[in-house]
Amino acid sequence: MIRLHHLEKSRSHRILWLLEALELDYELVEYPRSADGLAPESLRRVHPLGASPVITDGEQTLAESGAIIESLLARYGEGRCQPAADDAAGWVNYRYWLHYAEGSLMPLLVMRLVFGQLPAQSPWPVRPVAKGIDKAVNQRFLGPRLERHLALIEAHLARHGEFAPGWPSGADIQMSFPLQTLGLTRSLDGYPAITAFLQRVEEDAAWQRVVERAGPVSLPG
Repeated sequence: MIRLHHLEKSRSHRILWLLEALELDYELVEYPRSADGLAPESLRRVHPLGASPVITDGEQTLAESGAIIESLLARYGEGRCQPAADDAAGWVNYRYWLHYAEGSLMPLLVMRLVFGQLPAQSPWPVRPVAKGIDKAVNQRFLGPRLERHLALIEAHLARHGEFAPGWPSGADIQMSFPLQTLGLTRSLDGYPAITAFLQRVEEDAAWQRVVERAGPVSLPG
């Protein structure tokens, strides 16, 4: 039995989507966030880093979204949620976007979240300074880079409609979380292809089962 250790409001939503898309039997072990918004200490008993997602499958314990996706598809995919074996271009896209999500896009979003929380987490005498730092970092660094990334994603989706063949491919599942969280924090009106992709996710039958079981993607706090 596969066991998914699922932290609320976290990346593990996408592993739940893959499990539903593959129609695998699994147990969902849910963990609420602590009062400070972090993962509870009990997750460290599953994996030393105490982060989510983590799966246990027999004697194997595995963390990291990309590694979990690749492992589940190698073991149970039977060609599903991946490009066809002879689709060389599809596999290039699949591998790129599977690793791009956490390697390039998520660090920007995490930095945005951290700097956004800086004013509220600072002592009141220095909050004006913290707000100035947050504004400067977003205007000079994070904002321009994020727009560059969104333009790249929009151009790919405008051409292909998905990140890789085999809907929902592991790459689509991996990219869903950062785009869903972006949609919660800013308007995507200028990105019709990204908006259409997110609508496709919402309409996917396996994703709808995820929402029924664990709720929609939402932000910590």
